[in-house]
Amino acid sequence: MSATLPVAAVSTAATPESDAGTRERVLRLVAAQGPVSATELAARLDLTTTGIRRHLAVLESGDQIAVHDGVGLGPARRGRPARRYVVTSRGQAALSHRYSELAAQALRFLAETGGPAAVESFAEQRVRDLEQRLVAVVDAAGEDVTARARSLADGLTADGYAASARPVPGARAVQLCQGHCPVQDVAHEFPQLCEAEARAFSRILGVHVQRLATLAGGGHVCTTNIPTTAPTPAAPVLAPEGPTA
Repeated sequence: MSATLPVAAVSTAATPESDAGTRERVLRLVAAQGPVSATELAARLDLTTTGIRRHLAVLESGDQIAVHDGVGLGPARRGRPARRYVVTSRGQAALSHRYSELAAQALRFLAETGGPAAVESFAEQRVRDLEQRLVAVVDAAGEDVTARARSLADGLTADGYAASARPVPGARAVQLCQGHCPVQDVAHEFPQLCEAEARAFSRILGVHVQRLATLAGGGHVCTTNIPTTAPTPAAPVLAPEGPTA
């Protein structure tokens, strides 16, 4: 007789969108209760300490939280003191909806004064900074496109994008999925940001990629198709021998 999977195991199955939502809850709780430990966060959010530590590691690598260097709260205990976390200025910006509105206002002004070309230039400059941070990490993975895509996903996750690289069944391709986008609200109005990001992925990976869906466009994740093999060139058409009519 097959075993029945516990309800808790089903409800806590990790998906990119649920991970992004949980991390936002963790970030908000750290902002409200920090300095706060992983154990305290786990108790308040009804999650395992292991799961909380995973989310804290992503937030810390994205410079949205940091370990508090002051004296912890509560009674002193023997042994190694627990790491207690606070939100950084970057984390505060991630929580602020006013930041997105301010960015949108700035881009509207740029479009009105400089035209579409100015917005395109800004979008390219923004992803150039991202590209410079990630290109060395991806190049270290070697020439294999699948390995490079996975390294790109890891680098994007460290930057707060909650990314993963998933092989496409029956196809020579990998899909890069991003469960979170720091500029989602702004990109809804200015899709040039998404388009420039896709071009940056092509440059980083060394292959032509295709954006299939975006969070800004209403998708549940940003999805980019990455071919893992180069297309086979078409055979040359030979001219028929002998005279032609």
